[in-house]
Amino acid sequence: MAQSIYITSTEGLSGKSTIVLGVLDALSRTTPRVGVFRAIARSALERDYVLEMLLHNIGVELDYEESVGVTYDEVRDDADAALSKIVERFKAVEAKCDAVVIVGSDFTDVGSTSELGYNARIAANLGTPVLLVLNGRASEGDRLGFSIPRTPDELARLVMPALTDLTQHRAELFAVITNRADPDHLDEINDAIRAVVADAPAADGIREAPVGVWAIPEDVYLVAPAVRDLMPKIDGRLLRGDDDLLTREVLDVVIAGMSLDNILPRLTEGAIVIVPADRTEVLLGLLLANSSGTFPSIAGIILNGPFPLPAAVQELMVGLDSSLPIVLTDLDTYDTAVRVMSSRGRLAAGSQRRFDTAVALFEQNVDTEELTRALGLAHSAVVTPLMFEYQLLETARTTRKRIVLPEGSDDRVLKAAATVLARGIADLTILGEDAEVRGRAVELGLDLSAAQVLSPFDPATVDLFATEYARLRAHKGVTYEKAADIVTDVSYFGTMMVHLGLADGMVSGAAHTTAHTIRPAFEIIKTRSGVSVVSSVFLMALADRVLVYGDCAVIPDPTAEQLADIAVSSAATAREFGIDPRVAMLSYSTGESGSGADVEKVRSATALVRERTPDLLVEGPIQYDAAADAAVAKAKMPDSQVAGRATVFVFPDLNTGNNTYKAVQRSAGAVAMGPVLQGLNKPINDLSRGALVDDIVNTIAITAIQAQAEPAGTDASA
Repeated sequence: MAQSIYITSTEGLSGKSTIVLGVLDALSRTTPRVGVFRAIARSALERDYVLEMLLHNIGVELDYEESVGVTYDEVRDDADAALSKIVERFKAVEAKCDAVVIVGSDFTDVGSTSELGYNARIAANLGTPVLLVLNGRASEGDRLGFSIPRTPDELARLVMPALTDLTQHRAELFAVITNRADPDHLDEINDAIRAVVADAPAADGIREAPVGVWAIPEDVYLVAPAVRDLMPKIDGRLLRGDDDLLTREVLDVVIAGMSLDNILPRLTEGAIVIVPADRTEVLLGLLLANSSGTFPSIAGIILNGPFPLPAAVQELMVGLDSSLPIVLTDLDTYDTAVRVMSSRGRLAAGSQRRFDTAVALFEQNVDTEELTRALGLAHSAVVTPLMFEYQLLETARTTRKRIVLPEGSDDRVLKAAATVLARGIADLTILGEDAEVRGRAVELGLDLSAAQVLSPFDPATVDLFATEYARLRAHKGVTYEKAADIVTDVSYFGTMMVHLGLADGMVSGAAHTTAHTIRPAFEIIKTRSGVSVVSSVFLMALADRVLVYGDCAVIPDPTAEQLADIAVSSAATAREFGIDPRVAMLSYSTGESGSGADVEKVRSATALVRERTPDLLVEGPIQYDAAADAAVAKAKMPDSQVAGRATVFVFPDLNTGNNTYKAVQRSAGAVAMGPVLQGLNKPINDLSRGALVDDIVNTIAITAIQAQAEPAGTDASA
């Protein structure tokens, strides 16, 4: 039976989905198959956006339909019958999972009984403990994003009747989390609630202290609506602008009911400006102000009223080529403002900044190790792709390293950078012009305030780099003047930062070729002592384990000596990522069964590996099936310590390696992370030009982990 937890709140607007996401994230680090179940969905006609968001972040395949218990209408019609159906549907989900996070109702009145009481009944009948979420806000204010915080005493009084409800319905209290709490009084809030919990009776008459009492502070970006959230509220449609910018949070409202010279001083960062559609001079003035860089960057413009824009104005807007979203609505100014002011943000699929913020807040304020331990969830020997990704991020966080990202003009890189900074994975330097990089980040609704932005044309830095590069390449006839031109190339500039210790590693390639990314590394960083070649591996996250494949990206036809280098480097890389290396030197024959030049090359390479690293478990030549499958290994190599248990697979050439990793990736659904370059003195890693944001985040984490393994005080001139 799966270990499960029921998350419910005492009222609406508590931001319960933030807590659900945090718990789900914590469980997914240690548990292979984590599922989610929505006990009561809002409607059978409209899909639940909270559930859809959660299904994007779980460790097991669950359909939307099977993850829903009942709807509010079913509870109102017959609460007892609905409860029976919830139990039945939950058991089907539970059977597929090791742990299930159950999401309670959203407080829109499920029936005659109290809503919290009904949630308690569900939890008791499912046999799951309750994590109770308190709303740290007393009410929403009359200004967008503003609300009144509850005091510790008010929250203590709020939790008393909630605990009584749980006790009356025989639900077991597991933990209490105050969400959206006053950031200046977190400790006082926790102390006040602990005192109430300690005095409250338990469902079975024996009070066992919950796993913990925690408070998570309010964050404006989690409650502020995005521009896209406002559109259905006002029946709006996008007239012009970048669709990607619709995800930006709206932090304020400005009603442009006056002349432009009075509106401009009232603009604030992240504001939405409501403009009557017949005030075209204000519209054009706002577009110019937003692109000027001398006024706050606004989130968008809402043109209200049934007034068509003149063709000449639309033509002028085309010439301005602004990416700022402009939304049309037929509503009058008052109705538009009221609907905008009453809007709230929601944590939905695709809201990357909100996702990162929610998870980071949970990690910073809740003891996740205590939470998972109290649920009885031990670390599993199985490692799923999701678990491995979490392990990467966790390892990277242990000793923060600085990674340089040369491609500051790529939106994917900026989005990945925001995630890395929010999750505390690494410190970052982004190459580009400060105003352009930060301006685009603001437009995308990204927080890059913690990043260093450095121009590759900064005179002092270019002089430093040119002097050093000319020294390194003097034997090739490189002069200072030529070096000064070369080092302004972002790949050379980033590599020089790593070489001189201004960064610990570099990740590039989202917008550049592999050759463009790694050529400077060959010239400047160079190979480690005892390693003759730079090679690569892919970290292949299969359904239940992680394997290392090398070389699949760099050396087309390695010699026996190079193949031995690849094996030794790949084993070292495996160790860096917590994988116990058992190396299979792959060939088309196993053991002594075959002959030929290709087999002899692998046989010679295996002998060289054993000679250089006698403690390393290595087998070769060996076929893939004998290396990976225990049954085949028993027949072909019964006495081998590697056969059937290999974790590092070394391919005889690039053709075999590249095709195999892609075949496994596509056919077995493996997550391929890489290529991870190895053999360099300092870590430089290349991205695919089709890399997704998650790929870039993982590669930054991988590079940071490689940098952690570098010996301290490496000589920059080595």
